[in-house]
Amino acid sequence: MELSGKVIQKLPLQEGTGRNGNPWKAQSAVLETQEQYPRKVCFEIFGEDRINNNPFEVDDVITISFDIESREFNGRWYTSIRAYRVQKGVPEQAAPAAPVAAPAAAPMAAAAPANTTPFDASANDESTDLPF
Repeated sequence: MELSGKVIQKLPLQEGTGRNGNPWKAQSAVLETQEQYPRKVCFEIFGEDRINNNPFEVDDVITISFDIESREFNGRWYTSIRAYRVQKGVPEQAAPAAPVAAPAAAPMAAAAPANTTPFDASANDESTDLPF
């Protein structure tokens, strides 16, 4: 999956040691999409190599490639957005980023007049054929 937007906050680098004794690093940041109704998405890059190979700063416009994963802990579910690639700028061929959640319904335009002609399934006229 991909998402484009502007980095509005870069959180402190997190470091630790896993159960197996290996060190780990994670960099989190908040991206704001550039849509009519902007969304804020917190993502993380896990691993020192990925952090070093994908530099970005606050106010950069970036496109992230990411995976979403949820896990359960003590009866609660937690979701992570893990970026594995960060590209500066927005690819030209990319469509606007898919919304994370459905936007609020837009006000309805004036309703089109209802078709008052009853549908006759037995009619052989091609104009009544359904497209599917």
